[in-house]
Amino acid sequence: MKKLALWVCAVFVAGLVLSVASPALAAGKTHDVTATIVSIDVENKQLTFKDDKGEQKTAPVMGKAVDELKTIKAGDKVTLTCTDNDKGEHMGVSGIKAAQG
Repeated sequence: MKKLALWVCAVFVAGLVLSVASPALAAGKTHDVTATIVSIDVENKQLTFKDDKGEQKTAPVMGKAVDELKTIKAGDKVTLTCTDNDKGEHMGVSGIKAAQG
């Protein structure tokens, strides 16, 4: 009987751990990109930027980063935090910070 109770507790704890970890996994992975802002579309929550390789890209802006759209302008050098899904596909920009230096 004690073994059964111990096993049930172990399964319960494992369930709790997985339920806490799942939202973090669902959020996807992130990576930072150093970029220069080309244009901002506040209405459609998008920005166009040129990365450090010189490639121009347009990306949707998500979450709290939408508020940052009002604080940047074309020509600003920024660090963008980009969120990818579990397949590694780019979902959008989730963070915008003024570039250091």
